[in-house]
Amino acid sequence: MKHNFIKLIILALLAVGIYFGAGTLSYAQTLKFAHISDVHLSDKKVDTSYKLLSHTKELFKDEIDQINEEPDIDFVIVTGDLIDKPKKELLNDACSQMNKLKAPWYFAFGNHDAAVGSDFKKDKYFEFLKKKNKSIKSDTFYYSFVPKKGFVAIVLDGSIDTRITANGEISKEQLQWLDKQLEKARDNGQIPLIFLHFPLQEPFPSFHHRIINAQEFRSVLSKYDMPAAIFSGHYHAAKITKEGKLLHVSTPSLASYPNAFRIVTVKNYKDRVEFKIDFKETRLKDLQKKAKILTFSSNTLKGEESDQSTIVVIEK
Repeated sequence: MKHNFIKLIILALLAVGIYFGAGTLSYAQTLKFAHISDVHLSDKKVDTSYKLLSHTKELFKDEIDQINEEPDIDFVIVTGDLIDKPKKELLNDACSQMNKLKAPWYFAFGNHDAAVGSDFKKDKYFEFLKKKNKSIKSDTFYYSFVPKKGFVAIVLDGSIDTRITANGEISKEQLQWLDKQLEKARDNGQIPLIFLHFPLQEPFPSFHHRIINAQEFRSVLSKYDMPAAIFSGHYHAAKITKEGKLLHVSTPSLASYPNAFRIVTVKNYKDRVEFKIDFKETRLKDLQKKAKILTFSSNTLKGEESDQSTIVVIEK
């Protein structure tokens, strides 16, 4: 009897251990955010060869409404080209719409937000934006924030306002700062989520749009053997690429086909990170049809199914 009783105790302890062990492995820190890019809010009354500039206000409102209908959004981020031209009036309109969001929002500079020769230069633009958006407190155009335990959002500025160009470049100062941010994230067990306008992994080749010093950028990232993700826009195309432990997510434009954005849910487990990426198209289908007719390659911009809604798991 005594022997059987001891066996029962051991079995009970093993069962408890297995239960709590499994619970520990299945527990995840969860973050959910909306990623929008290339809104190109405009006051134009006519469209370009591929952008619905005369309808950006309607498309923008629909996007804001959709995000507000989505439960449990921790934050929203715009990866550049919030407005089509760096004009104070347009930025004021854009901020008024963004401030209707239920979640805090953040911003990275795009090439249309910072243009050479503009009276509304980057410093004025950023100061005005910070007055309208109290979530951004940085004194520099690049910054980081902790949206939730287990994660760090790193916002980079790749825009060039010293010459006319659609290329991006990450300054040496930023790369040094990024290095320290990644080191800190590794030491704190945080998952780095990097946001910038210009993709490191191009959705399609474009010599005049790529990051000039992409190799230096990659060199900093390669120092850290941990799961991380880069979210960008600029090419107006949907593309998702897994490169080792680095995930590249390129989000299309709201102003051109497929007129879409993303909802991203990230789960940080003990042994892995899971990215659930949902592709959200505009509900204004007549405008989407018009945008498709205007585009040079609708299939390239919309991407494959795996570039739209998917789940990507990266082992630690």
